[in-house]
Amino acid sequence: QVQLVESGGGSVQTGGSLRLSCAFSGYTDKSYCMAWFRQAPGKEREGVAQIDNYQSTFYADSVKGRFTISRDNAENTVSLQMNSLKPEDTATYYCARGLWGGGRCYNPPSPTDFAYWGQGTQVTVSS
Repeated sequence: QVQLVESGGGSVQTGGSLRLSCAFSGYTDKSYCMAWFRQAPGKEREGVAQIDNYQSTFYADSVKGRFTISRDNAENTVSLQMNSLKPEDTATYYCARGLWGGGRCYNPPSPTDFAYWGQGTQVTVSS
């Protein structure tokens, strides 16, 4: 079955960096849109970044210039490099796989466009 497993969360101070990784398995068609979402307590799940099979990317305005999403289909991984972290980046971060193959993503990322989710990894940024 399809599985997505995140790793790399943790606690850092303002200005620090973290790298999240998502290992995916259980399917052979690698053309799906892949994304990172986050959800803070009491807030809606927010699309942070997504990448299609042609390496085209989308970033939420709140993370543009600080976060970088990448994918390696040979290694079955999607990563999120997070630099210059701020307290408002504190959330649980989720990796997600899109509903449709074919290589493209729809911008901006919406939770309803994603079929499979990881269990989440906590990121905490202290001031």
